Amino acid sequence: MSTLTIDSISKRYGDTIALDALSFDVRPGELFGFVGSNGAGKTTTMRIALGVLSADSGQVLLGGKPVDLEVRRTIGYMPEERGLYPKMKVGPQLAYLAELHGLSSSAAKDAVQRWTERLGISSRLGDTVDALSLGNQQRVQLAAALVHDPAVLVLDEPFSGLDPVAVDVMSEVLREKAAAGVPVIFSSHQLDLVQRLCDRVGIIAAGSMRAVGTVDELRGSGDAQLQVHAPGATEGWAEGIAGVTTLSHRDGHFVLSLKQGASDQDVLHAALATGPVHEFSVHKPSLSDLFREAVVA
Repeated sequence: MSTLTIDSISKRYGDTIALDALSFDVRPGELFGFVGSNGAGKTTTMRIALGVLSADSGQVLLGGKPVDLEVRRTIGYMPEERGLYPKMKVGPQLAYLAELHGLSSSAAKDAVQRWTERLGISSRLGDTVDALSLGNQQRVQLAAALVHDPAVLVLDEPFSGLDPVAVDVMSEVLREKAAAGVPVIFSSHQLDLVQRLCDRVGIIAAGSMRAVGTVDELRGSGDAQLQVHAPGATEGWAEGIAGVTTLSHRDGHFVLSLKQGASDQDVLHAALATGPVHEFSVHKPSLSDLFREAVVA
């Protein structure tokens, strides 16, 4: 399997900078979560990766090769604006899409049967797409991205509008593809799902990558919070401790922010100096917290 490399791609629409020298990679067997606000540049990046749009500068490589027509046939793509034919039946449509990716008629038929069974929609092969629920349309769209056994998966908001059961099915399929060595990149606004599912995460804002790394790396890079219950402590007891800021306090309950390198033990000693301490717990920032910090930075 090959690495998908986004190498310093830039894209401008008039005076609007959509992407500004954006770089990252998605490695074989990796689930990469691509997150950002609406308009941050996620969909533009994915369209450039697929060759649907051209970059003003930079390049996209798969296994070191530029993404040309031959390489694009090996990519499974799920667009945010779903690209299915609404009046066409599910089975013939998936077979047609598989053949466009180079499968023979018989191989396409076998792949359609295998993936629709795997995704729980094999009973809907004779239905038109517009007769399906939104969740089942999403499953058909995922089948379209998988039916040709892609070398890389690029999915734009694949979990949008899915019920919890469908989310579980799709999550399991993506894990299976990654376990088979396929690089998988998907965008999502469901940050709790990204935090739970992904090996690495990239946070994009205003066309630039603001942070990239494993969830643990990203959470370790942000300010930690301390929850302290010290009934005898008064306002200002933590002042003077390097890297510590009081965020809130009420009735002896304090929330403190600790910058990287600040000592929680210094805070504990200061709290104990005020009397009994009933709670002292450290909380790392969630992916949602990091996302907010990156977007407003």
